[in-house]
This record gives sequence, structure tokens and C-alpha cells, in this order.
Amino acid sequence: MIQEVAGDILFSKAELIAHGIAPHDHFDSGLARALRERWPSLVRDYRHATHSRAAEPGDIWPWAGVGEDGRGQRIVNLVTQNSIGDGPSAKPGKATLENVGHALRKLAKFIADEGVKSLALPRLATGVGKLEWEDVKPLVQRHLGDLGIPVFIYTVYRPGEAAAERF
Repeated sequence: MIQEVAGDILFSKAELIAHGIAPHDHFDSGLARALRERWPSLVRDYRHATHSRAAEPGDIWPWAGVGEDGRGQRIVNLVTQNSIGDGPSAKPGKATLENVGHALRKLAKFIADEGVKSLALPRLATGVGKLEWEDVKPLVQRHLGDLGIPVFIYTVYRPGEAAAERF
């Protein structure tokens, strides 16, 4: 059951947050930056993991950790964007609908395999990824709409405000 909500995804009560990144992302803008600030070990763990095996567009990279408040959090990084350049100095490039589709398919399988009970995500790949929500939304509906869990899509950002998520 997909619900579009307004608020700050960092205040979500969903069991899992998913968002889009590039293979060599620096987590320095938008939601990725906010996640880095809240859970710095997310970025350290991502850099460590991708040092030996680079993430590929269309992949997912799941992470679980604990924030400063002691609360556990699970985040799945969806590699929706390509990179401009190679290696650690690469810059995030544009997302593609193909990458988004592959990542969402893998996310749906992860959710089913892990028994995840709820998911929150932003308007995927529409910021740094430069895609139009009208093009991405049908992919989200196709891959996540029949999971049988609440899927909260944060379509309007309201800093510091919890959304009206209905479980």
C-alpha cells in the first residue's frame, strides 16, 4: 500500500529507509547528506565495502546501524545514478530509469527476504539524479506497490516535521 506523505523522512517510523546514490557517492547533498550527518558510520561502512568491490548502477547496498540516540536504523542505498569519472574522485551523474528499475526490483526482493514490515523513500532519483517524478513513480508502483506493507513516499519535504504515516 503506497502512501504519499509530506514531512521529513528522518522522522519516519518505517522499519527501512531507501534512497538513491551513485557508485562513488560522497553523500554530500540532499537526503544523502542528511543521512550522513545522522548516521556517519553509514558512509564509512559504504566506503569500506566499495573499496574492495565497487557498487554498480542498479545494485543495492543495505546497511544497519545505531544512531546517536541509540535507536537502530536500516537503510538501503539504491545505486540509481551513474558516475562521472572513475574511482574515489568520481562525481555523481544522472540516474537512469533502467538503473532505478533494477534497484527497485532488488529492493523488493530484499524486503521480502528480510521480512521488512514498512518502507520510507523520497521521490527517488529526482534530485541529483535529475529524473522526473512522473517517469519514476510508475516504476515505484510496479515494483513496490504489491508488497503488502506500508510504503511511504515523501513527496513534499517539510524539515523537522513527522509525516502522517498510516500503518
